[in-house]
Formats: sequence, C-alpha cells, structure tokens
Amino acid sequence: MTSDESGQLQEYCLRVARGAKAAAASLAQVSGACKREWLCRSAQLIGQRQSQLMEANRRDLDAAPGFGLTDAQVDRLRLTRARIEAIAEALGEVALLPDPVGEVIWSSVRPNGLHVHKVRVPLGVVFFIYESRPNVTADAAALCVKSGNAVILRGGKEAAHSNAAIVALLHEAAQEVGLPTDAIQLVGTPDREAVGVFLNLPEYIDVAIPRGGEGLIRRVAQEARMPVIKHYAGNCHVYLDRDLDPEMAERLVVNAKCQRMGVCNAAESLLVHAAVAESVLERIARALVERGIEIRGDQRTCQLVPEAQPASEEDYATEYLGPVISVKVVDSLDEAIDHINHYGSHHTDAIVTRDIEAARQFATRVDSSAVMINASTRFNDGGQFGLGAEIGISTDKFHARGPCGLNELTSYKYVVHGSGQVRE
Repeated sequence: MTSDESGQLQEYCLRVARGAKAAAASLAQVSGACKREWLCRSAQLIGQRQSQLMEANRRDLDAAPGFGLTDAQVDRLRLTRARIEAIAEALGEVALLPDPVGEVIWSSVRPNGLHVHKVRVPLGVVFFIYESRPNVTADAAALCVKSGNAVILRGGKEAAHSNAAIVALLHEAAQEVGLPTDAIQLVGTPDREAVGVFLNLPEYIDVAIPRGGEGLIRRVAQEARMPVIKHYAGNCHVYLDRDLDPEMAERLVVNAKCQRMGVCNAAESLLVHAAVAESVLERIARALVERGIEIRGDQRTCQLVPEAQPASEEDYATEYLGPVISVKVVDSLDEAIDHINHYGSHHTDAIVTRDIEAARQFATRVDSSAVMINASTRFNDGGQFGLGAEIGISTDKFHARGPCGLNELTSYKYVVHGSGQVRE
C-alpha cells in the first residue's frame, strides 16, 4: 500500500468513526418509540424487498467459489425467502423488547436523604467485525440501535452485496422515522488494513466485538485499544451419563450435531459413560452415520463402532463446523468434566442424565457460558433464551458472557439526586 493509499484509508476510517460518535450522541435523545418505529419499518421493508435481497445474495453466492468457501460457509452465506422472513421477524421481536436505556437497575435512599440510582446506559460506539452471515448484519444493527449504540459493521467480503442491500433498507427506514443514518454504518472497503485502523481509534469507538474465526478474534484482542467482547470457538460437548433415557440421548445428540452443523452451538464432541457405552453408543453412532457424520473416537469407541476412525489429540479440541464428531468413552462424571474443561471452548456443553446430583455437579463445575441439562446445545441462542436477537455468544467472563443481547450492550452509571447535601 502506498503512502497516499494509506492516508486515504486512514481518512475514510476516521470519517466513519466520527460519524458514529456523533450519531451515538444523537441517539441519546432518541425516544424508545422512535427506535421501535425504525425496527418495525425495517422489518417491513426487508419483508417487502425479498427479491432485491436475494438478487444481491445471488451475486455473493456466484463469487463464493473464488473465495474458497466450504459448504458450511456457503450455507451461512445463503439467503432464502424463509431466512429473509426470519430476519424480518427477528427485527420485530427486538422492537417488542423493553428499551434497556434508562432502566433503574438498583436504587437506594441514603440516611442523609440522597437518592442513588444505578441506571442502564449505552456503551457508545460498537465496532463489530463478523463472518459471512447476512442475517447478522440486521441482528447487530437492531440490537445496537435499540440499546442506544451506534454500530460500525465490518462484515466479510464474501457477503458484501448482501450486507450492503440490508443496510440500505435499514438506512431507508432510519430516514423515514428521523433516526441518524450514521448510527448504522457498513465499512465500504474490503481492505483488511481498515480493521487495524478502526482498532486504533479508542477516542471514537468504545468497544470492539469480533465474531468469526479464532485468528480474527486473537488479532482483534491483541491490536484493539478499546475493550473487546470476544466470541471464541464453539467446541461444544454432549455427555451421556450412566443413568439416562436412551431415546432422549439419541434425540438430543442427533439434534445437537445435525440440526445445523455450521454454527457455533452445534455439538462437536460426544462423551459417553463406560457403563452405558455398549448399550447406547452403537445406536447413536448408527443414527449419526446414517446422517453422513464421520466419527473419530478413542480405542473403546472404535471397538464398539466399526465405522469409527481413531481420534487424534487435535480432534478433541477441534470445532469442525461440519459432518465430523469426536467421541470418547469415559469412566466417570469427573473424567467427563475434566475433558470438557480441558478441550472445550467454554461455549456450550450438555449432560443427558436422570441423576439430579450428576446434573448439579455438571452445572456447577463445567466452566462454560451455558450448560444444558437434558437439552440440545443448539438452544444457546439469544432468541431461544428470550433475549431477542444476539450480537454474539461471548465466551469471556467480562463484560458479558453467553448470548449478548440488549442488556449486554449497555453499561451503567450512577445518578444521584440531592437537596443541597454536602459531605461533612
């Protein structure tokens, strides 16, 4: 990159960031009713312009082979009428959620008469870097603006046309209702250096949220001069305890792995207690193989499942996002928990059991953002948890953990009302 090109990129990023900062200040004065109207009108436009969105998406799909996308990545990129309708529905759901801005989280009246209120406030400007899933563009914009934040969207170049078409409709709705359009900005350059420029603008950007491959997330965490909410890999486990319902176990494993493989809350590893391995593992493995899943297992798994291939150490730490699952037979609940905490990514892990104490131990000791008891890992999702759409599932512990919805995109401040009190 020449010095002139570098200067132009710097100026472009600075202009976008300044616009977002100004828009965030304006959003502080926008009513909840106006934000709700924007969301409803955006949902309406997206529902009405399906052909327009699908045409933009077709251009991205046509270019996908040139980017070397896997089948799972192409599936993430693809927009169908059903998925477009789901985008519109998600916007409508966010519109119906309570506005978090201004909520009094806690209050107290002190002995000296001071009224102390802990009040929810926006984070400010969010720089959101994400993978090639066009629905995430709408979800992120909806959540950020509803929670009073301006957002700078840096989607993958593979979804450039789809993202631009969605943001154009969001802008159209914003102009109609009087919302600042700079509150939703899509980075218009595919230059990877732009990410580094934005990450060095802490005076304008309050938080960075990367959502994508681990390499991207580590880069953002290392380079950012503002706080980062991280969404690391989804190496999710299902553990089948010694006391379980075999039919439930099969149903949950098949759903967790096969319902949609290319997402972060799909199961990537199966652990089976040795006491039930012989009776349960064969039927579950057969159900997985029938659905085209490759099984990579330890020695005991390979003895019980003829189709299984030997698993490597790396297999147990891998997020496949495709038709492969690692399997291990364990001798105890303790071994299962140790395995998950060692190899897992602290995302979502499930136990299938009829033993209440085993469920309690699992929930207490597994260090993940969500623990499922007799339920599929696929439920770790903002919409499924009743949070509306989500901007990501944080595997961090600060400032947010698990699905990041409206409340996770806010901070708080203390507002104190007095009547002339002075400190003695």
